[in-house]
Amino acid sequence: MKNVYRNSKDIAIAREVISCPGDTLAEHLEYIGMSQAELADRMGRPKKTINEIIRGKAQITAETALQLERVVGIPADFWMKKEQNYRLRIAEIDEAEKRLDEAERIRQFPLKEMIKKGWITCEKGLEHEKNALLSYFRVASLDAYEAFCHKQLYAAAYRMSEKSSKDPYAMAAWLRQGERQAEQLTAAAYDKKAFEEALLDIKTRLVVMDEGFMGELQERCLRAGVKVVFTPCLQKAPLNGSTRWMNDTPLIQLSDRFNRNDIFWFTFFHEAAHILKHNKRDVFIEGTDYSGDGKKKEEEADAWAADYLVSRKDERRMLETPLFAREDFERFAAEIGTHPAIVAGRLAKLERISYSVGHIFGFFRKIELNSEVQE
Repeated sequence: MKNVYRNSKDIAIAREVISCPGDTLAEHLEYIGMSQAELADRMGRPKKTINEIIRGKAQITAETALQLERVVGIPADFWMKKEQNYRLRIAEIDEAEKRLDEAERIRQFPLKEMIKKGWITCEKGLEHEKNALLSYFRVASLDAYEAFCHKQLYAAAYRMSEKSSKDPYAMAAWLRQGERQAEQLTAAAYDKKAFEEALLDIKTRLVVMDEGFMGELQERCLRAGVKVVFTPCLQKAPLNGSTRWMNDTPLIQLSDRFNRNDIFWFTFFHEAAHILKHNKRDVFIEGTDYSGDGKKKEEEADAWAADYLVSRKDERRMLETPLFAREDFERFAAEIGTHPAIVAGRLAKLERISYSVGHIFGFFRKIELNSEVQE
């Protein structure tokens, strides 16, 4: 039968108007003046069973159809055909409702954007799209996706406050893409001391580089047992980055949300702080609003990253040093071993200068991904 159910209203109307065999039986009993109780007695069946048949809750079996033929005089094959047609219509309505529900759930995902970014490849059509999504998330059904991805895999991430406006389906898609990227990387066993040494090397050497550092950043972290991937944002999930552990390997996932060098490095060291300071079971997603313990840990990571990039001692020196010309910023940044964008960004954060200064002097620059980098 062709699907004529376009929406939930059509489904509701169909369920309302469909007539079960029990409706016909009830009308005939009224016509011949027989009660349900009398019919039950004449058929030798429980009154509850007859009532369930009348309400369409119980099916009319071949045995019941023969009994009805003898008691009310209507042929058994009439009742059997009525029952068969009714159950077929119910199955059609249930199937249509399931397809509408699946279509609605699939629409929750940013599928077009995921296809455009090359994260998913599929033909048009509900079944193709559903199968592509299930393969992407490695689940067998949409119900399994809800139970696993939303309630378990990313459960810790939903310590965020209720006012968060990020779309959970887009967030899950972005996080999953980071995991897929990480699966393609091979990292050494995680070594905290080696990671701390890597961070110092990154701070003193890679931060000051304007280009060509992305692949080296990834490789330097892999040697310390940390995977770093770069995942473009989705429109409904504009996230800065994320940190979580995949088995025994920490994963830092960075995005292009702000696409500015000073923000990029602050985010990277913020994520590194989560690895060094917080529980392996925690999942952190930057760009969301946290509450309670999650908010406290975010503030701890912020403070650690800020102090690591520009120590409190250097920050005091920075506030006491006249920084007016481009050369002033460059000279001070060189003295403390960082990029002028970090200095300009910190002063702007402290409201000592406008962010426009960093743009005017050309310190704030876009982050360009190298072709060698795992995207």
